Amino acid sequence: MDITATHARRMRWQAQLLGGSALAPADVTRHMVALQGQDLPAVLRAVALRAGGGTTVADVVAAFDAGELVRSWPMRGTLFATTPDDLAVLLSFTGDRIRQATVRRRAQLDLDDRTIGRARDLALEAVAGDGLRRSEMLAVWESAGISTEAGRGYHLLMHLCVEGLMHWGPFAPGGGEQLLTRSDAAATVDPDAALAGIVRRYVAARQPVTLTDLAWWTKLPKTALRRVAASVDDLVDVTVDGQPAWVIGEPGVGDHTGVTLVPGFDEWILGYGDRSLVASPSMLEALVPGSNGVFRPAVLVDGVVVGTWRPARGRAEAVIDLVEKVSAATSRDITRAVADWPHG
Repeated sequence: MDITATHARRMRWQAQLLGGSALAPADVTRHMVALQGQDLPAVLRAVALRAGGGTTVADVVAAFDAGELVRSWPMRGTLFATTPDDLAVLLSFTGDRIRQATVRRRAQLDLDDRTIGRARDLALEAVAGDGLRRSEMLAVWESAGISTEAGRGYHLLMHLCVEGLMHWGPFAPGGGEQLLTRSDAAATVDPDAALAGIVRRYVAARQPVTLTDLAWWTKLPKTALRRVAASVDDLVDVTVDGQPAWVIGEPGVGDHTGVTLVPGFDEWILGYGDRSLVASPSMLEALVPGSNGVFRPAVLVDGVVVGTWRPARGRAEAVIDLVEKVSAATSRDITRAVADWPHG
């Protein structure tokens, strides 16, 4: 079956729950497998907008505080929000690859095995209670003579999280900052079945997708992913404007999705290796100005990214920067959507 680009974008909009859902924050995140989360306020909003009506950022924070959600580096050396169980599964496949990819960086930082071992022992003892703020963890290492300067502290934190020993969990009193806590979820006893479940949910939450998208997102070999995908019974081969892709089950046909706002670093953009279906080259340049790695919040019209935006905060007015042409009526809809944005 061949799916048009318009049809594909509407399928993605529904799959990504951008119209909201009846799900709680933890269930949204389980549906998505993981959401890119190096910008903490942005990922809290990304979960809230996909959840049940009335879900607030505070509700998402509460899910972290309850241990239902965690944040760590499960893929690509990048922070994601996910569930404890999915974090354990993902790291069982990606952890060694991430550590191998950072061998050279550890050497540059003079972080040898002995230093990392000392840091590990100190960290596990320190987070045995209610968890520590980042600054408190770094202070533990500094007091033991382990320098955290010049990126050494960040790398140690990432390394120990990638080992599956700890993660960012509940928020510190006053909010705004997560505490480093122990990871207790165990890796699955059936790795192939677990990875097949990850693959199925990734496709179901972002469909239609390609094998290249999946390999980019997980940073796992295409050969292994193709083998696992073959075990997913309801995975269906389709084409999008003639190009091979996957969906789960029979493709549905969605209606025009109107204006949608997403926060920075959203999976609408970062859930795929190829973003050409939803954004033009000039729009992608505006989303990541100067290719600085910082993805701005995006304005979508029927799934196409047409501009960037920023809500009004304090005395600062809302900002809308449109790159693509839209009708006067759509421009008014965008202005109204930004004014009515409920997630702070």
